[in-house]
Amino acid sequence: MRGMVVAAQPEAAEAGVEVLRRGGNAVDAAIACAFSQGVVDPQMCGLAGFGAMQICMPRQGVHTVLEFFARAPLSATPEMWADRFVGQSRDGFVFLLSDQSNDAGYGSIGTPGNVAGYAEALSRFGTMPLREVMAPAIAQAHRGVMVRPYMHYYWAIDHGGDGQVNVEDKLRLSETGRKVYFRADGTLKRPGDTLRNPDMARTLERIAEGGAEVFYGGDIAREMAADMAAHGGLITMEDLAAYSVREKAPVWGSYRGLRVASNPPPAGGGSLIELLGILEHFDLAAMEHGSPEHLRVLAEAMKWMTVDKDAHMGDPDFVDVPLDRLLSREHTAALAARIRAGEKARVIRADEPRDPPDTTVVCVVDGEGGAVALTHTLGIPSGVITNGLGFMYNGCMSGFDPRPGRAASIAPGKSRASAMAPTILFDGPPEGGAPCMVLAAPGGTYIVPALAQAIMNVVDFGMSMSDAVAAPRMVALSDTIDLCNRIPHATQAALETMGYPVARSYQSHAFGAPHGLLIREGRCTGGADPQRDGVAMAA
Repeated sequence: MRGMVVAAQPEAAEAGVEVLRRGGNAVDAAIACAFSQGVVDPQMCGLAGFGAMQICMPRQGVHTVLEFFARAPLSATPEMWADRFVGQSRDGFVFLLSDQSNDAGYGSIGTPGNVAGYAEALSRFGTMPLREVMAPAIAQAHRGVMVRPYMHYYWAIDHGGDGQVNVEDKLRLSETGRKVYFRADGTLKRPGDTLRNPDMARTLERIAEGGAEVFYGGDIAREMAADMAAHGGLITMEDLAAYSVREKAPVWGSYRGLRVASNPPPAGGGSLIELLGILEHFDLAAMEHGSPEHLRVLAEAMKWMTVDKDAHMGDPDFVDVPLDRLLSREHTAALAARIRAGEKARVIRADEPRDPPDTTVVCVVDGEGGAVALTHTLGIPSGVITNGLGFMYNGCMSGFDPRPGRAASIAPGKSRASAMAPTILFDGPPEGGAPCMVLAAPGGTYIVPALAQAIMNVVDFGMSMSDAVAAPRMVALSDTIDLCNRIPHATQAALETMGYPVARSYQSHAFGAPHGLLIREGRCTGGADPQRDGVAMAA
């Protein structure tokens, strides 16, 4: 089998394929791709972001999850923003403060994990040195980056007074941002323009030389901590030095006889497996794809999953997550029975416009059957770039609930809950078996519904991976059912007749952006959701 990479950016996929062709394994290729994504999509992920990955290397007997989520600063407190809480976005992704201090600027930044995660994955499971794996990203940073359509679309989103800061305004917050992302006349750069960020190239070279240590305890750490101290940020040298990657076993489930492995809480794999577990109680293949009844079942399954997520999913180091109960056959059967009986779940949200959160993914399969699914992000961009370093920091603090006493509340050193769900499916006996699907998706709270629909499209409806990730999608994470613009108006009318509030997206490809690889009979094929400019590329 030839190896393959699927990623949301052609340049990044090419970096991963280049490493595979030089003899690297799936981990080498995934980390090369990850560093490149921080260069070519710098608001989707980056050195000061966070993420999670699932690694399966059957020939080495390795199957594990590395979790490198951002953490609340050690000086953070549960009540620090309680008096400023004003609401929550309708998709549940962002908590809104009256002064927006958790959304933009130094107060929005959590301790970053990506550099630690990349380095640990490579040192433990890769075969190539860090400098060699980073070479494509460094070369790209020196060449400059062409602005692609989705990149510009994300920059130009107008939140229209919904309580969130526009990304264009965040790009203007720093001296580097104004220099890199805007034309000489002060207007935002457009598709086809080139981003030139020499500071980013120099920082990558410093990490290639000094490893993660320079980022968490060396000169780069000191520069970051000094900038934070000068501008009221909470991240200190102590926060950076205390950071460590968490290794966990995958959370397991099944769907139509396939075994499903995904990332455990506080990531979204448990929610994905619960959603698939509910859907398994219905004969979806007997339904017309995209019919009103099909969408009703999907919507209610998503809503019940969301009720459980909101109530229980958090950092298990801080809250009790009853995962065994939520994923049990008894629990999913009981929820399916309520759906079958016509009961409507209630998910109350503030009626805010939907937001496409910034995240990106890479999936890799190598020639020996090794597989990696990686999701990484800035949460939302903070807008902050330390002078001389070139990269933007995460804005992960907007994902913590400012109200104390809740599953997602703030606590020092706590990881925020995340929908990230890099997932691998297996066909074969319970012990052993080979990966048959490798999937991941960006899209904040839309990740789990997007992945579930992609899996359903392959398994229940016999689609290719490219068709499965591009098929029309819907989500229901509140009482409203959201439809992409390729779902017929007649279907919308039928759902409204059933009593559902329905909102139609202006996007043809909306609600997450699943990317995946499908392995059948020793042959790998892939699909990149058209929303994100990506590509599946063979080695």
